Amino acid sequence: MRLLLLGGTDFAGRAVAEGARDRGWDVTVFHRGEHPAPPGVTVLNGDRTALDGLAALAEGEWDAVVDTWKSAPRIVRDSARLLAERAGRYAFVSSRSVYSWPPPAGLDEDGPVVDGDPDADATDYAADKRGAELAVVREFGEKRSLLVRAGLVLGPRENVGRLPWWLERIARGGPLLAPGPRNTPLQYVDVRDMANWILDALETGLNGPYNMVSPPGHTTIGALLDACVATTGAPTRLVWVGPEALAEAGLSGWSDLPIWCPPNGELHDAVHRADVTRALATGLRCRPVTDTVEDTWAEMRATRGC
Repeated sequence: MRLLLLGGTDFAGRAVAEGARDRGWDVTVFHRGEHPAPPGVTVLNGDRTALDGLAALAEGEWDAVVDTWKSAPRIVRDSARLLAERAGRYAFVSSRSVYSWPPPAGLDEDGPVVDGDPDADATDYAADKRGAELAVVREFGEKRSLLVRAGLVLGPRENVGRLPWWLERIARGGPLLAPGPRNTPLQYVDVRDMANWILDALETGLNGPYNMVSPPGHTTIGALLDACVATTGAPTRLVWVGPEALAEAGLSGWSDLPIWCPPNGELHDAVHRADVTRALATGLRCRPVTDTVEDTWAEMRATRGC
């Protein structure tokens, strides 16, 4: 397979590039060069936002494109239009944020979505991702378009700082407020599991939208934080505090306490209770939470000196 990767090689893009390379695929990375491309791939440089920024893609043919762009939909439109006659399939890494708020627990891919404009400049994250989805479908057609609606993505090289936030804090030791209850279910996807599913889907010719997270309750906040303590080896004591006490103290889930959301609430339903039947039926396999935590910590220690 000849794969073209657009959108950068920092986190999700790097996992896709490395996964494809390790399968023996012919991988071309097109990016600005802000982050190094993995060894063993062909690199083309360009800035998709600049005039003539796609010049390096004027020639060439690929069996599939994977695009992780997260801003103005017109950037995806221009790339898809340029490649429509020279690439077989186009996979766009979108987001579950495209669903109309609040997405209820158990929402599948047929749920209502926000409005999006494939020709728009950047507006807000949800509309941008939806507009980019529409751009891909318009230029490649439904049968050649794969829309990967990612939820919470964790794993090595995470550049948002959710799991790294917990690992860095736990590594300092001492008593640590832990948002409870311990059995609050979490739903996320390891970036490498997402990448593997995308590559399999391109090989088998899947199309359409797919929610991309683990099954609901794949792990719990207790299991996640216990894994962080064990992995870092720090003398940290988790002090569990319930959601009511946290709210009284002015602490919010997700923003103040990454990953966790108060159970049985609107935000928890939206983030941690998606229906992923379609992805599981087409081969999504999710590694244990301990693997994600250990590998993230190992990468942090190797690259950030943690």
